[in-house]
Amino acid sequence: MRHLLEMKTLISIFLLVSLSGFSQSYDTDILSKEFHKGRRDALRNFMPANTCAVIFAGAERQRANDTKFIFHQDPNFYYLTGLVEPNAMLIVFKEEQTYYDTIKANELIFVQDRDAAKESWTGKIMGQNGVMIQLGFSEVLINNQFADFKADFDRFDKVYHLEFDDDVRDNKNDKGDLYSLIKHFRSKTAKSNKNSDNLNLATWLATLREIKQPEEMVLMRNAIDMTCLAHAEIMKALEPGMKEYQAQAVVEYMFKNQGSEYVGYPSIVGGGENSCILHYETNRKKLSNKDLLVIDAGAEYHGYTADVTRTLPVDGVFSTEEKIIYNIVLEAQESGIKACVAGAEFRAAHKAAVAVIQKRLTENGIIANPNDFLDYFFHGTSHYLGLDVHDPGNYGKLTPGNIITVEPGVYIPSGSKCDPKWWNIGVRIEDDVLITTGAPEVLSDHLPKKAEEVEALMKEESLFNKIK
Repeated sequence: MRHLLEMKTLISIFLLVSLSGFSQSYDTDILSKEFHKGRRDALRNFMPANTCAVIFAGAERQRANDTKFIFHQDPNFYYLTGLVEPNAMLIVFKEEQTYYDTIKANELIFVQDRDAAKESWTGKIMGQNGVMIQLGFSEVLINNQFADFKADFDRFDKVYHLEFDDDVRDNKNDKGDLYSLIKHFRSKTAKSNKNSDNLNLATWLATLREIKQPEEMVLMRNAIDMTCLAHAEIMKALEPGMKEYQAQAVVEYMFKNQGSEYVGYPSIVGGGENSCILHYETNRKKLSNKDLLVIDAGAEYHGYTADVTRTLPVDGVFSTEEKIIYNIVLEAQESGIKACVAGAEFRAAHKAAVAVIQKRLTENGIIANPNDFLDYFFHGTSHYLGLDVHDPGNYGKLTPGNIITVEPGVYIPSGSKCDPKWWNIGVRIEDDVLITTGAPEVLSDHLPKKAEEVEALMKEESLFNKIK
């Protein structure tokens, strides 16, 4: 027995060493395998007897010719497994199942096999043994085994799955790619289509993901802190003559320099007339001293993303008209944040923000009828935030553990039905808010947003000003 234990220890050490080049092995603060197992158990608690749930990894996306976009795992799949590799699928059973008299488990995961030749090009992956050791699965199969796997889905009362994307590509040389996994799953469930359910799983996952666990909060706070530091740096670095993309570069450099793997979404950096475009992403304009600059950018850290927006006067000082609009949006945001209390309806922040914007736009003669506010504020004020920038949730009552954004805005493009002095003024202010049992906690509150605070910080010197 002693020799057997020593052999198992040596095998474990060998496997861990062989995985030392795997991307997740370099970070010590990733979510634990116990976290992901806990999420699978929480999902299982929703499931009735004699059911199973099937979740697929994200798809690899082609950028051009033989170049792919950087792979981003499906957030639901990551939430339940911790695996950041493609071409995988997870089956969660309500009860323990037996297959081939050798597999007894209440969950199965199918993953890519290791291939030394491929790994010399794209880096090491976990493979079967790595998923067992690092992610804690007891039964791990290679993805190309699923085609012949006797899954017997027809004997379950319900087989839960999510809607399928219609743009998954088929790698003709890979019988275990995502296309093949989905194809064989559809084939195996075709006879028992009456027990297929593509609605409840999405609801259950949204219910779980909208309440952040303590381990998730650590990563969320890190992502938000990185984001706030980056926004503060561009406040100091911004000056007339910069291009929008140069402002973007400052922000995204700061993300990377702090350890962020990616941006949580394409950075929105719009100056002047572009400040009035909600999801502007071209970012090529040269900025003048008459422009306002909307910067909506968030760092992603270990899968979790921040979402913060600030609006800056390029010359460092708000004009009279700019400050009026800015303060309207700030007042609307502060009113919305106060409404973010447990038990309130999800749209409480939006209703509070709208009331302020209606009143102030009317007072300043920008609109004649309060209902005309929609000409200048035409989006929602809040969304859930987490593994997705627009995280899933049920949009019911606010609950402690929810993280939502509060982001009202006023956008007055050229040609609007108001005095031209207001034209091309676009303002959005956005913070990330944690719902608690008491007052809301603004996780990004250490980033200045009062007009005077923004102007004061913009007077400070940045190292980036020396880069020409």
